[in-house]
Amino acid sequence: MNDTPGLDLTAFRGWYDGQRPGEITGELSGQVIAGGKSNLTYEVTDGEHRWIVRRPPLGHVQATAHDMGREYTAMSALRDTDVPVPTTYAHCADPDVIGAPFYVMERIDGVAYRSASQLEPIGPERTAAIADRMVDVLATLHAVDPAAVGLAEFGRPHGFLERQVRRWGQQLEGSKTTERPNAEELHRRLTARVPVGDDEWAGIVHGDYRLDNLLTGPDDQIKAVVDWEMATLGDVRTDLALLLVYDQIATIAGGALVADVATAPGYPEPQQHLARYAATSGRDLGDMGFHLGLAYFKLAVILEGIHFRFLQGATVGEGFDQIGAGFDPLITAGLDALGED
Repeated sequence: MNDTPGLDLTAFRGWYDGQRPGEITGELSGQVIAGGKSNLTYEVTDGEHRWIVRRPPLGHVQATAHDMGREYTAMSALRDTDVPVPTTYAHCADPDVIGAPFYVMERIDGVAYRSASQLEPIGPERTAAIADRMVDVLATLHAVDPAAVGLAEFGRPHGFLERQVRRWGQQLEGSKTTERPNAEELHRRLTARVPVGDDEWAGIVHGDYRLDNLLTGPDDQIKAVVDWEMATLGDVRTDLALLLVYDQIATIAGGALVADVATAPGYPEPQQHLARYAATSGRDLGDMGFHLGLAYFKLAVILEGIHFRFLQGATVGEGFDQIGAGFDPLITAGLDALGED
């Protein structure tokens, strides 16, 4: 099968042969295995070997999003740690090869659980165990010393939260499909409430950590953490807060299109996630209100960006006509989490 919109296999082969001569031994074919909402992911094969190729989405792309070099750097650095990641093979920063930067990595035999319907057949006990391991892996990531794996310059932890609030406000301005006064109010409150003096929480932040960005093996172990496009150094509690928000999104209009795994029998409640993370990391999480407010805002902006691309006809897949409905409920939930000024 050959269905690779956005990936010219002839151009790809010409480039990859120069990077790893002799590795491709037959005619290439491939298909999109995930795409549209974020980066496009392809499985490419020569009939004997298989590779995963990642590139930014087609169409509208924010300047600071979909950073192929960032994904490649993060996974390459974590290869020898206890954080499971795919082996990386090559990175192309030249957009002229296939029309955008891209990278190539190992194909992992694992399942990305994207829906409750996938989890239901395995039963509540296995679902709970996988979710617990998801939290354990997150705590393991946050325990990695960035300098020890060559990531000391991967980000600027000091002032991270202030920059996050500013950045996601800018992202919204770049993708707005209509006026969003409630979002502007949440952004104002976040700006006024940025915590200070939290550098002790600095570490490697995945930026989009959730169950469907993990590959789970047949033994229910987490085989790989993927989708590192938003990774940086900063306050690691932002990862945990975003995970909790993803768990809530199935109850929000249009949200089940993004994630509904938390509705599967056996999936832990948010407080269980918090307790497990605190126990595994040995850290007191404190008040998570700001972090949850920021996470709701961030996810709302991500949905607005997807909606923007849908209106341009630049998404790959189905269901995107409903994605914009989740924006206002997320903003409302963010305001509730943050509380009054």
